[in-house]
Amino acid sequence: MVLCDYFSASGDEEAVGVLDGPGGPEPSVFDVLPLKGIDPVVVMARLEAILTGCDHDEASARPRSGELLSDPEHGSAFVVSVSDSLQRALASASEDRLAEAAGPWADTEELRDDPSTADDLLEVLRPLAGLARRAEREGRRLYCRWAL
Repeated sequence: MVLCDYFSASGDEEAVGVLDGPGGPEPSVFDVLPLKGIDPVVVMARLEAILTGCDHDEASARPRSGELLSDPEHGSAFVVSVSDSLQRALASASEDRLAEAAGPWADTEELRDDPSTADDLLEVLRPLAGLARRAEREGRRLYCRWAL
């Protein structure tokens, strides 16, 4: 299973810098949320489509949606951006909206075979929305350190 650490940083350069140290973003420096198996490209674009009411193709074509920022030759870990529109959607989502989104997200092709239920994914969405809210307040962007 892929390891994904979602975190906020002030910009792309700072975000890519997490690859310079062992183990990913340092929690004493970055606001970090580890989410195993929640990939920043397809799965997050599916979430964005659900939260914003667009289709997957539109969500995945938005600026910064799953954009590889680090050198692909760096090794087995990469830094990928999370779209600003998904960050805003998460930051502004109410508890009810998160609960509404959890069911359709659990039913997406990428998560359907995973033993995750809507309740399990709501427990992912709550801290992810919290991370997005804190990032918005601090003028930071969301990223993912994706390790294979």
